[in-house]
Amino acid sequence: MNSLLKQHKHNRKLTTLVENKTTYNVEYAELNVFETHTAAEKISLIFDFPVITSMLSGKKIMHIQGMPSFDFYPGESVVMPSKKEMIIDFPIATQDAPTQCLALGIDPEKINEIIEKFNNNVAIENENNNWKIDNYASHLTNNSDVNDLIKRLTRTFILNNKSKDILLDLMIQELIVRLLQTKAKSLIVNDYNKIFSDTRIGTVIKYIKENLTNKDITVDVLAQKAYMSTSHFHKKFKNTLGISPIDYINAEKIKFSKKLIKENKHLRISDIAFKSGFNNTSYFNRQFKKMELMTPHQFIKSINSEQY
Repeated sequence: MNSLLKQHKHNRKLTTLVENKTTYNVEYAELNVFETHTAAEKISLIFDFPVITSMLSGKKIMHIQGMPSFDFYPGESVVMPSKKEMIIDFPIATQDAPTQCLALGIDPEKINEIIEKFNNNVAIENENNNWKIDNYASHLTNNSDVNDLIKRLTRTFILNNKSKDILLDLMIQELIVRLLQTKAKSLIVNDYNKIFSDTRIGTVIKYIKENLTNKDITVDVLAQKAYMSTSHFHKKFKNTLGISPIDYINAEKIKFSKKLIKENKHLRISDIAFKSGFNNTSYFNRQFKKMELMTPHQFIKSINSEQY
């Protein structure tokens, strides 16, 4: 990304120190690169189309109606509907270390076209087939799939290669699907109003939560709960939530294991693995490191160091 920003800096014109904008266009999308070179407060920004914003460097403080104010850092994204105002503070921007952010705008007709395809693909006997990017903003953190896509999109926009339009079309389709899957997963997993409890995927999620430490949860068992064949269930689960059933189960077990570690700091790793529903410690260790980017021992050490 640093090399891309150097290329961008070589091409762009700096006309203002606050939210200097450079725009790269294709037929139904545009990429805006914003740079702020001095501390500032209460800067208003509104787009006439839906945008996905992503931080590149520095820090912003975001104020969006309907959401608590939050710090916005590199590696995070915000999805904004059209004509919704963002009020932004730039507490640490300087000329030598500017705050930089991307805003990818997409034609609403293109978004609706992709949403229709997505809904047709994830429909389960006419259930869960009305997902959409609605009128509410959302703050995405630790979403590696979205982050990787935004990096590839940025590279393609800025470097302007011969296959630019075709590549961007494919990547924008994937980005919207990832956002829809993120939304679907959040709504079904955090189904506080029990809207999805009677649907097949909702029933399976509820079963997993209630039997998380059961070592006998398998895709076959879950498929039976959903009244589907194993292959059909696996496909529909992954298409809807963007994650395989096994990866989802393991992610929930690792989340539970972290809770155990925080509440029982003297438990052995083998005990934590067993209580979290894993059959063996080595598999638990591998899954923990895969999802948390550290081993259970390193996580315990980090927790203990916070006490001092």
